[in-house]
Amino acid sequence: MIQRVVGQVAPGPAAASVYAVCNRMPPGNHVNDTRLLCFRRDLRLADNPALCAAAQAADRLLCVYLHDDAEHCGGAAGWWLHRSLAALDDALRARGNRLLIARGPALATLAELCAAHGVGAVHWNRGYEPAQLARDSACKAALRDAGVATHSHPGSLLHEPWDIRRESRDGPAPYRVFSAWWRRASQHIDHPLQALPEQLPPPPDDAGGLSLDALRLCDGRPWQARLGEHWRPGEDGAQDALADFIDGPAANYAAGRELPGQRGTSRLSAHLHHGELSARQVAHAALRLADGEDRARFLAEIGWRDFAAQLLYHFPQTVAEPLDQRFAHFRWEDDAQALRAWQRGETGVPLVDAGMRELWQTGWMHNRVRMVVASFLCKHLLIHWRHGAAWFMDTLIDADLASNTLGWQWVAGCGADAAPYFRVFNPVAQSRKFDAGGDYLRRWLPALARLPDRHIHAPWEAPQQLLDAAGLRLGRDYPLPIVDLAEGRRRALARFAEIKGA
Repeated sequence: MIQRVVGQVAPGPAAASVYAVCNRMPPGNHVNDTRLLCFRRDLRLADNPALCAAAQAADRLLCVYLHDDAEHCGGAAGWWLHRSLAALDDALRARGNRLLIARGPALATLAELCAAHGVGAVHWNRGYEPAQLARDSACKAALRDAGVATHSHPGSLLHEPWDIRRESRDGPAPYRVFSAWWRRASQHIDHPLQALPEQLPPPPDDAGGLSLDALRLCDGRPWQARLGEHWRPGEDGAQDALADFIDGPAANYAAGRELPGQRGTSRLSAHLHHGELSARQVAHAALRLADGEDRARFLAEIGWRDFAAQLLYHFPQTVAEPLDQRFAHFRWEDDAQALRAWQRGETGVPLVDAGMRELWQTGWMHNRVRMVVASFLCKHLLIHWRHGAAWFMDTLIDADLASNTLGWQWVAGCGADAAPYFRVFNPVAQSRKFDAGGDYLRRWLPALARLPDRHIHAPWEAPQQLLDAAGLRLGRDYPLPIVDLAEGRRRALARFAEIKGA
């Protein structure tokens, strides 16, 4: 017998579970229209289309976060999600409702909730990852067949992935080049925002549910203890972060965004990933800035998030396979020791190590540095981009499958709008250009702090007397490089040339 207070639902054939459960609902259950709102990566009240639609139509509103263990949630993202869900529950309670936590396979758990509370309609904002699309399609079909209406809403992006297509000989096709896509997409980004009533319909009586701690989203991994020093999850934290950016770094965004030692980026990616802000809200705030390069560059960054989602929607195989099929035959190296050194920030190359240590301590990494560390892994070390993508998915607080896939394939040269295979970021040149004073390196690599600016970017090139004066012994206090950068570049170009004409 399925419990009426939802915890974990016993697995079974999904469709059969829906019919069996929903058919238990007695006639008249929908006289007082009870609606279920399924929160996903839209953990906010403002500008939430699914919440607005459900609240307007409901006498009773069951607000649910449904955790399915089959869906990946990295350790850093799990830490963030726990706190964001707690903040969402507080916000709902302030408006006369609350958040019910459920756990189990999506379809069977939704069916149980519908039966237990006489739900007549279910609302959610759409997701576009392959597993999300398959889940939502199955839920729609089975719930509708069982007499429960389903309504999906566009609450995640500026544009739905199917909205903007290019013409080809075979008809409409998805864009694979950002600049061409953005020329069209940027013409329609001032979408109206949806207001939310101050008071929400109440939840059904005896809604039940699990405690947030039962989801075990915070599993005690070493870096989780430090994340709270750097971030404030939740909708209020997101709004404050947006205001701080618009009032500060946004005015010099085009130049400041490239400097990892300064606060020049928005740092909104985790808030956007968990839906504590909508892309529309960020675009509205950006459009209030003075027209110019700073505003244009920031709006384009919001556009890249949409572009990544439409790529994954149209090319779902790219989670594991290269978009450019020539790279299916690329000869990657299997070097577990080098991979581990990269993960730990112990490669002996300062900008790479600083970035990986920033990631480990904060769950985030500056975008310029992300490109450099990814290039180093894929090209200097010739380690498969999938290993880097998996590490980022586990350690990033903003771990987004679409953006992560696009970014890694871009650097590796095998994706849409990809960097050419012969572009190999030189981490020393990048460090000297974008962190000339060594501020970023000194923050994350204190062993190098006493080196002069000229030598901190490549300490192996420093004269021995300078190393002695800085109290630095290479190989003991800081590692020697695990690869010669010039030789690594030559090896990468030779390896990439093997598939150039394939």
